[in-house]
Amino acid sequence: MSVEDEALTELRASAHPVRLRMMSLLTGAAMSAAELARELDITQANASYHLRTLAKAGQVEVAATESVRGGQAKKYRYRYSEQTGRSTEASRPARSADHDEWRLYIDVLHQELVRRSAQRVNGQALSADAEVWLTPETWRTTMQLVKEASRLVHEEALPPHAAGSVHVNFQAELFRMRDERDDADGER
Repeated sequence: MSVEDEALTELRASAHPVRLRMMSLLTGAAMSAAELARELDITQANASYHLRTLAKAGQVEVAATESVRGGQAKKYRYRYSEQTGRSTEASRPARSADHDEWRLYIDVLHQELVRRSAQRVNGQALSADAEVWLTPETWRTTMQLVKEASRLVHEEALPPHAAGSVHVNFQAELFRMRDERDDADGER
């Protein structure tokens, strides 16, 4: 499978509200399908299906196994990478991803933001939006700062409902935009 095909598979796997929530939960702790099902209020079969989809796409990995009633339960963990701020470059569309596939992913992110913002605690939020032109140096610095914040959030994430923790949302989308004066590759 090519790198672009892998990125497209990862994009498709993460373009589902339940799977996005699972990846978030699996950032703070390795969890089994049964634990995820209870946390998300879905069936264990549904949780298992979504976990298999994420594992097949390389978004989660088996972190441990434990004996449960004579069987083995797999505990999964989100595969965060400090280099990309995600498990892979799936946060960027593969060149082979068509507009509809990318739009589906963005729509799912939007739905999750709406769901999460409904739980917002007043006075404890930060929102930023900008469509601006920056020097390449400022752009690189901005990307590095957000990557560092993402690394901190992922490395310090605690299991759901851990004592002394607060439930937060961290979502960032930074990307270079094409300008009508750019060439076909988005470069000047």
